[in-house]
Amino acid sequence: MATVVFYEKPGCANNTRQKVMLASAGHTVLARSLLTEKWEAPRLRTFFGALPVVEWFNPSAPRITSGEVRPGALDESAALALMLADPLLIRRPLMEVDGLRRVGFDQEAVHRWIGLASKMPHENLEACSKGHDARPCPVVAA
Repeated sequence: MATVVFYEKPGCANNTRQKVMLASAGHTVLARSLLTEKWEAPRLRTFFGALPVVEWFNPSAPRITSGEVRPGALDESAALALMLADPLLIRRPLMEVDGLRRVGFDQEAVHRWIGLASKMPHENLEACSKGHDARPCPVVAA
């Protein structure tokens, strides 16, 4: 099984469920705070691969739901600069296994990549379970 470096927002219920799914499949999860990690643009960029810029963003981030940040209007360098200044904008989780990096937790894609337990329920583990009208989750110190 794989060792997964898992960058999360500490306290996020979906990130907790994602880590449980990975551990249930036999993977070792090394959780790190997405918010306190010392990111640099070139390294952060490697997690996004060929995805369009709009898919790099956490659609539940307060600055996105308020309309202040419009991911579809940004180029790569502007997107990375915003994310470095405000890591809550980064789509979660960021994961690394054996030097390969990915963003997000599409269960089918993660299963094809490193494997997940076959009896796990398929659900959207990326959308904020609190909904867009809820107050943002508190940031838990790492």
